[in-house]
Amino acid sequence: MSDEKEDDDKTEEPTQRRLEEAAKRGDVAKSLELNTFFVLAGFTLAVVVSGGYAARETALGLRSFLMNAHQVPSSGAAFQAVAAKGFWSALTASGGVLGLIMAAALAGCLIQHKPLWTFDPLTPKLSKLSPMQGAKRLLGKEALANFIKGLLKVGIVGAVVGTVLWNEHDRLDAFTRMDIAAVLPATGVILLKLMTGVLAIYFFVGVGDFVYQRFSWMKRQRMTREELKQEYKDSDGNPEMKAKLRQIRTQRLRKRMMARVPEATVIVTNPTHYAVALKYEAGMEAPICVAKGVDSLALKIREVAGEHGVPIVENVPLARALHASTELDEPVPVEHYKAVAEVIGFVLRTRRRRA
Repeated sequence: MSDEKEDDDKTEEPTQRRLEEAAKRGDVAKSLELNTFFVLAGFTLAVVVSGGYAARETALGLRSFLMNAHQVPSSGAAFQAVAAKGFWSALTASGGVLGLIMAAALAGCLIQHKPLWTFDPLTPKLSKLSPMQGAKRLLGKEALANFIKGLLKVGIVGAVVGTVLWNEHDRLDAFTRMDIAAVLPATGVILLKLMTGVLAIYFFVGVGDFVYQRFSWMKRQRMTREELKQEYKDSDGNPEMKAKLRQIRTQRLRKRMMARVPEATVIVTNPTHYAVALKYEAGMEAPICVAKGVDSLALKIREVAGEHGVPIVENVPLARALHASTELDEPVPVEHYKAVAEVIGFVLRTRRRRA
């Protein structure tokens, strides 16, 4: 009951990160029926391509062995040599068939999911030893679906095989009177008909099972709202941590600005809200902003400037405009050159008069 309730709580579609983590664990959507279809297709292709050659080689080998069976030595070493020769002959005849079957099986896996390297499915898990979990696997919805699918598959494939064999019953009766060299090619023809019918059935079975397995896999990967929120926090950062980092960056920036205020040539202020510290030296194309702030930060800039004797000039519209348009360590915009030049000129003239 608890598992069913947990499944009901998983109402959110899985994220890409969730799907990638499942794939890393070896949990992917895969259909054994589709794999079986590819193996059968590989076997059928092998029969078409190299079946004749394999049949002829096998027939010749069997004929030679049976005709000279009385000459087979009875000693152990000689018998092993004969057996080894027979084994390699059979392997040579069936090598192409086995190669195509293996390639088809590999293609069936790769077409469903990309290659994975994981040992997680091999890791022992105590939950697999639980009688309750075992009973759930045997009596659950998945087991019932597999049972029904198996019955339908056996029934349909059995009907196809029975129909093909019934249509070939005359030829099957004639096999008892045929030479073994003729039986194998004739068997290949019947086998090809059987495989064609079975492949047609397995194609639809495999595609349908893959769609079902994909749907079941996506359903298993669904997330609860809490899991989705937690993954968002893990992916994009905890909001509290992000706020803390912003606070640290702000403090460092403020400390750096306060350290540069004594270098400023003039502080342009709006007495209660804005303060912009400008630095100008001979050879500069334009003054640069070394510090700026509003409210409490502006007040701190004015305090530090007063402690170090930096001139403070009140110019309300210019202070607002410079704060809005000038970035730290950047020159003032061209449109403010004239107003800034007047302020800095006033400061320099005042210094010369005092000197």
